Amino acid sequence: MKSLTTKLKLLRPVLTSLCSYSSTDQTLLLNEFTRFCYQRDLPKALRVMDTLQSHGLWADSATYSELIKCCMSHRAVHEGNLVRRHLYFNGHQPMLFLANVLINMYVKFNLLTDAHNVFDEMPLRNVVSWTTMISAYSKSKQQQKALELLVSMLREGVRPNVYTYSSVLRSCKEMSDVRMLHCGIIKEGLESDVFVRSALIDVFAKLGEPEDALSVFDEMVTGDAIVWNSIIGGFAQNSKSDEALKLFKRMKRGGFTAEQATLTSVLRACTGLTLLELGMQAHVHIVKYDQDLILNNALVDMYCKCGSLDDARRVFNGMKERDVITWSTMISGLAQNGYSQEALKLFESMKASGTKPNYITIVGVLFACSHAGLLEDGWYYFRSMKKLYGIDPVREHYGCMIDLLGKAGKLDDAVKLLNEMECEPDAVTWRTLLGACRVQGNMVLAEYAAKKVIELDPDDAGTYTVLSNIYANSQKWDSVEEIRTQMRDRGVKKEPGCSWIEVNKKIHAFIIGDESHPLIVEVKEKLKQLIDRMIGIGYVPETNFVLQDLEGEQMEDSLRHHSEKLALAFGLMTLPLGKVIRIRKNLRICGDCHVFFKLASKLEKRSVVIRDPIRYHHFEDGKCSCGDYW
Repeated sequence: MKSLTTKLKLLRPVLTSLCSYSSTDQTLLLNEFTRFCYQRDLPKALRVMDTLQSHGLWADSATYSELIKCCMSHRAVHEGNLVRRHLYFNGHQPMLFLANVLINMYVKFNLLTDAHNVFDEMPLRNVVSWTTMISAYSKSKQQQKALELLVSMLREGVRPNVYTYSSVLRSCKEMSDVRMLHCGIIKEGLESDVFVRSALIDVFAKLGEPEDALSVFDEMVTGDAIVWNSIIGGFAQNSKSDEALKLFKRMKRGGFTAEQATLTSVLRACTGLTLLELGMQAHVHIVKYDQDLILNNALVDMYCKCGSLDDARRVFNGMKERDVITWSTMISGLAQNGYSQEALKLFESMKASGTKPNYITIVGVLFACSHAGLLEDGWYYFRSMKKLYGIDPVREHYGCMIDLLGKAGKLDDAVKLLNEMECEPDAVTWRTLLGACRVQGNMVLAEYAAKKVIELDPDDAGTYTVLSNIYANSQKWDSVEEIRTQMRDRGVKKEPGCSWIEVNKKIHAFIIGDESHPLIVEVKEKLKQLIDRMIGIGYVPETNFVLQDLEGEQMEDSLRHHSEKLALAFGLMTLPLGKVIRIRKNLRICGDCHVFFKLASKLEKRSVVIRDPIRYHHFEDGKCSCGDYW
C-alpha cells in the first residue's frame, strides 16, 4: 500500500500537468517536435523533447528515428544519450524498431557497451537486433563475442539471415569456426545467397585456402559480379596469379563487366607474374574509371614492378589526387629499379605537397639509399624518422640500414646496429647481413649469419646453398657434403634457377638443365652464337661464380646455360627490334650474368630489364641502372 502511495505522489505532477494541457496543446507540441526532428534542428528538437517529457508525452517511433539519425550525423553522443533517457523515462518502453535504431546509433558511435545495454534491456529481440550486435562485434575484431551471440541467437529460436552470416564470416580467424558456420549456412539454405557466398569465398581466401573458395564458387553458376570479384581477389591475394587471370578470362567470357575490385585484383596478379602486356590490357579497362585513386595506385605499382618506369611516371604525373600510398609506391618503385636519386627527390616533393610519410615511405627511402650506397643520407633518414615523422624503426628499416652499412664495407657497424635492434632480429635480418658478407667476402661472419638464418628458418634452401658455396669457395668439400646431407635429412631441396619471359601475352619459362621448351635447341644455338660473338670482343666467363666442385669447361658450360641467358636468347629470337626484353628470375642474378647482360645490351643494341628477388636491373648500351652496386 505504501509503495502504491509513493508511486501516486511521483505521478501527481505529471497528471496535474496533463490535466492543465489540452489535447490541442498536446497536438501542437507534438507537431512542433516532429517538425524540428525532420528539419534536423537538433537544439530545438531537444528543447521541445524536454517539454514533452515533463508532460508525460511521447511522439511516434518514426519521429524519434529521425532525431536519432540527426544525432548520428552530428556525432552528438551526449544528445543521443538524452534521447535514450527520454525514451525509457518513467518506465516507458520504446517499440522494437526504435530500440534497434538506438542500438545502431551506439554501434556507429563505437560504444558497444551502451549498445549491448540497450540490447539486454529489450523484452523482445528480432533478427535485426541480433545481427546489428553480431556485426558490430565482428567489425571490432571481437570474433569470440560475435560467435557467442550467434549461438545465443540460435538458442532463442531466432533464425540468422544472410547479413548475420556474412557479417560474422568476414572476421573469422580460425578455419574450424568457418567450417561450423558453413554447416549452419547450408542447414538454413542460404548457401546460394550472393553476399553469403562472397563472404565465404573471402574468408577461405584470407585464411589461405583458395581451393575451398573455388569449391564454393563452383557449386553453382554465378550471376553476380560480387562473387566473381571475391574469387579473383582471393587467388590474387594468395599469390596464385595464374588462377586469378584464368578466372578473369572466364568472367569476361561470361559477359560480366570488370569492376574496380576486379581490376585491382587483376593488376595485382599481373604484378605478381610481371605480365606487362596483360597489365596494359587491364589499363584499357581502367580508363573508364578516370581518376579512381585505388586503381591508379595499383597501376603505378604494376608498372613499377614490371620495370616499366616511363609508364609508371606517366600514370603518377597524370593523377589529380595522390595519397601516401601513391607517393610511397612510386618512391619504392624508383628505388627498386635503380633510380635512387630520383626516389629521394620525389620524397622531397612528397613532403612539400603536405603528405605525411608513413613507415612504408621511409622503407622506400632507406631502400633507395641502400641500393645506391648513400651512407650519409641513409643515416640521416634513419636517425631522424622518429623525431621528424613520429615513426619508430621496425625490422624493415633496420634491414635497409644493415644492407647499406654492409655494402659500404662497414660490417662492424652493421653487426652493432643488428645487436641494438629493439625487436629480435628475424631470419630476414640475418639474411640481409649474410648478403652483405658475401659482397665484402667476409666468410667468417657470413658463416655465422648463415647458421643464424638456418636456426630461425630451417627450411630456407637458399641459405643452405649460400653456406655450401662459402665452404666450396674455401675448398672445404667435406663441409659442403655435410650441408648437402643436412638438406637431404630435412627434406630441403635447392630451388633451381628459373627465368620467365612474356612474349605475345604468353609466359615462357627456362630452367637450367631443362629441355622441355619446344624451341630449346634453337634457343641454345642462338645463345651459343651470342656468346661466341661476345668472346670475340673480350668476354670471359667468370667461373668463380659457379660455386660447385666442377672443373674447367664444365664450369663454363654451367654458366652458359643460366636460365636468364636462355630467356635472353629466346627474347632476341622472338621480340622485334626496339622492344624491351623483360625477364623475371627467381634467384639473385650472378656476377657473370650481370657482366654478360651489360655486354649483350651493347652488342645487340637492346634494352633488357631483369627482375630478381632483390631488385631490378635495367641494361642499356653496356651499362646497368644499379651502377654495379648490388
